[in-house]
Amino acid sequence: MALMEFLKQLDDLLEQATAAFAAAGDAESLEAARIEFLGAKSGRLKDVQKGLGQVDKADKPAAGKRFNEVKQAIGEAFETRQAALVEVVRPAASSGFDPTLPGVRPALGRLHPITQTIDELVDIMGRLGFTVAEGPEVEDLWHNFDALNIPLEHPARDPLDNFYLDTPTKWMLRSQTSTVQIRVMEKTAPPVRIISLGRVYRPDTADATHYPMFHQIEGLLIDRHVTMADLKSILRLFAASFFEDDVRIRFRPSFFPFTEPSVEVDMSWGGDWIEFGGAGMVDPNVLRAVGYDPEEVSGLAFGLGIERICMRRHGVTDIREFYKDDVRFLHQF
Repeated sequence: MALMEFLKQLDDLLEQATAAFAAAGDAESLEAARIEFLGAKSGRLKDVQKGLGQVDKADKPAAGKRFNEVKQAIGEAFETRQAALVEVVRPAASSGFDPTLPGVRPALGRLHPITQTIDELVDIMGRLGFTVAEGPEVEDLWHNFDALNIPLEHPARDPLDNFYLDTPTKWMLRSQTSTVQIRVMEKTAPPVRIISLGRVYRPDTADATHYPMFHQIEGLLIDRHVTMADLKSILRLFAASFFEDDVRIRFRPSFFPFTEPSVEVDMSWGGDWIEFGGAGMVDPNVLRAVGYDPEEVSGLAFGLGIERICMRRHGVTDIREFYKDDVRFLHQF
């Protein structure tokens, strides 16, 4: 898709959304307009966002910048009209309370900080051309270990490090979201460009930095001529977009069974280097396990802990705070 065509779609959408909000005469019609344009699953802005992945690579930065501007402008137009409608139904102080006027419904709550973080990560990776893929939390050993090149003798399979289910057939609570990558590749011919997000389970003792259930985001890109340079560029753009700062990325050699070479990723932020996650080039054995030819395609993969990202941004020092259901803590976000 040409850049000018995408920008025209954005401008038309902004004009139509502004007009629809202005024409809303009550809270119900305004909410209907909000869902039409800003709905998380089927809103028109979400539909236009899908076209971002079709914009030429060289034009993506300009297209992404304008998309964010339009998204913010539509949100501000909604909030302005919402405030105006509330002012209309609010009785004048001099007239006293009028029980015949409709009430203003109080806020029922807000999204959990982990959910807020997930939504933002999906938005950022969507602008980089990645689509969301989902998979089951109860997995078989093939998808959790075998297809990921994790042999029988590997310590990652240890019963003390996993939640195995007591069933005749070996099942387990997944220990990583890499299982989704295998499921997608089994059903999809290259190229593949996905992220998988969700809960994973490991029997860790809960402390300030560990919890037996936590969330991961994993990215996978399979195509011809994919290199480590692509991996570093994607992670740098991702970090700069999320932390809204001039961050730097460095790689440290590491080992993971499903990538070769493998690296630990560090990010320079706030005057210090912090561990960001694990990454690398998809191991040829993983490509063969799903029917891909490693002589024809290559790929990159990365995995990051969502709680860790959220904690770094907001200065949270104890992961357990996210799961205490303490509204005094949650209302800060």
